Amino acid sequence: MSCEHQHMITITEPEAGVVECSDCVERGDSWVHLRMCMTCGYIGCCDSSKNKHARKHYLRNEHPVIRSAEPGESWAFCYIDNKYIEA
Repeated sequence: MSCEHQHMITITEPEAGVVECSDCVERGDSWVHLRMCMTCGYIGCCDSSKNKHARKHYLRNEHPVIRSAEPGESWAFCYIDNKYIEA
C-alpha cells in the first residue's frame, strides 16, 4: 500500500539505542509502544499510551508518516490517510 505522503519519508530506521519516549521520561510517565516519525526521526509513544506523543508530534509538526520503533517490527502508518503503508 502507498499514500500521497510517502515523499515526506527521509528517515527509515530508528536511531540506534533510542528505546524511550523522551517526552514521557521528562514527565516521569511510562508508555506502551514507541513510534518513529519518518520525516525527522522523533521517537514518541503510541496511541495506546496515556500521552500519545507520536500523534501530538504529527499534529504539531505536520509529519504524517510514522513507523514502529519496536524491535522486530517494520510497519509504517500515515496519520492523514489513516492507513498502513510500505516504507
